[in-house]
Parts: sequence; C-alpha cells; structure tokens
Amino acid sequence: MDLGIAGKKALVCGASAGLGYACAEALVKDGVHVVIVARTEGPLKDAAARLAAHGAGEVSWLAADVTTAEGRARIFATHPDFDIVVTNAGGPPPGDFRTWDSDTWHRALDANMLAPIELIKATVDGMMARGFGRIVNLTSSAVKSPVDGLGLSTGSRSGLTGFVAGLARTTVARGVTINNLLPGTFDTARLASNFAAQAKREGKTPEQVREARMAKHPAHRVGQPSELGHTCAYLCSVHAGYINGQNILLDGGSFPGVF
Repeated sequence: MDLGIAGKKALVCGASAGLGYACAEALVKDGVHVVIVARTEGPLKDAAARLAAHGAGEVSWLAADVTTAEGRARIFATHPDFDIVVTNAGGPPPGDFRTWDSDTWHRALDANMLAPIELIKATVDGMMARGFGRIVNLTSSAVKSPVDGLGLSTGSRSGLTGFVAGLARTTVARGVTINNLLPGTFDTARLASNFAAQAKREGKTPEQVREARMAKHPAHRVGQPSELGHTCAYLCSVHAGYINGQNILLDGGSFPGVF
C-alpha cells in the first residue's frame, strides 16, 4: 500500500533503538524524510546509518534530550517544521509510591506528559496551517490496564492521554490527527532488562521468566517492534485521516476487557 506520505518530514523521538527506531524505519521505507532524536550520540549515529541504507526517505539525526526545554529548542532551531511527529520517551522506573517525592513525580511528568505536549505545541499550528499533520504518541498498555508498581508511568501517561483526547477534536477538521499507540510486551532491550531484573529477584533465569510470561500470554509470544512501526506508519498515512483521538492497543490480546 502506498501510504501517500513520501517526501513528508517526520520527527521521531527516542529513535536510536527499540520501538522509536521501528517507527522511523517504517516511515523511511515509505519515503518519509526522518529526523531521529535521542540523548546519546553514538547509538543515534549508528541508527541513522542503518536507516539511510534503506535508500527511500532521507535521514538526519540530532542528539538532544526532548524532556528538556534546551533539547527541544535545539531541534526546532535546526528543523522548524514537521508534517509528522512521533513522541516517545522511556518510562520511569517501577516502585512503591510511598517512596516517591515531588521531584520523582516531576521527572516522570516532564518525560512522559509535558515533553510530548511541548512537542505538540511547537508543531501543531504549522501542521494545521499547511492542512496536513500526524502526531502519534507512544505511551503504554498500562494506560488501559494499570499495573501495580508502575504508578509513575501510568499517572504521567494518563495525563497525556486525557490532554490529547481534548486537543485532537480541535485539530482534525484542519487535517491534523493525534493518536496514541499503547504497546504491550514487545521484544526490546528494555523488556530484556525487565526480565533480567525479575529473574534476579525471584532466583530464576531470564529465560524462565520469559517462558512463564509467554505461557500466560494469549499470543504465546512477544510483539516484534516492526509490527508497531508499521502501525505507526499507517496512522501517519493519508489513509488514516479519520482515525483521531484514539488509544490503539497493541498487546496481542492481553487486555481482558471488551472496550
């Protein structure tokens, strides 16, 4: 399927690896000119080289921390306009809310709620003026099905979800859609790290933890990043202009509810 977005310009955050990289890869393959952003220069340069090898869309990179005003200013000083924005930031660590002080909460909110809102604020008016825009926020399945111990992530991402629900209804008539992707268990380095930490706590091997988790999973497997990447690219396409303000769950059927 021709997504109709060849030549558009996209900002993809957290794109040096994992789900962010998968989104950038899918967009580049469809001819989108992609600017990838992450905090660490070395992995980011390597990711840009791999993406450029696809030979469709152009690839630029910029090492910046999008959770800071300084990092966002660096991005927009170099690249003021985007047709597509994919927001993405690593989730805060798990823990007991009784131990979280206000600084801990503010760090989580800055990364997973306020930074995406600032990126949207910097780009949405230009998108509406041009009559086309796609904003996709990578959040978490925990927004739909909260997990004990992930309160920092769930709380901050839920705030973003509520904000987007209101804003998206004001932009779609001018060609700009805003949607959230809610990934469940995907095959990323972060997931491997989580399995390793759980294995250490329980005196097991990471393989045992993974096998136990997959035995309970309806799909009996983890998701592949490319599956989410292609879903993101479709949401950014000209064919998805009537999908707006939605929270799209990609969890292989783990969520037990109907809605």
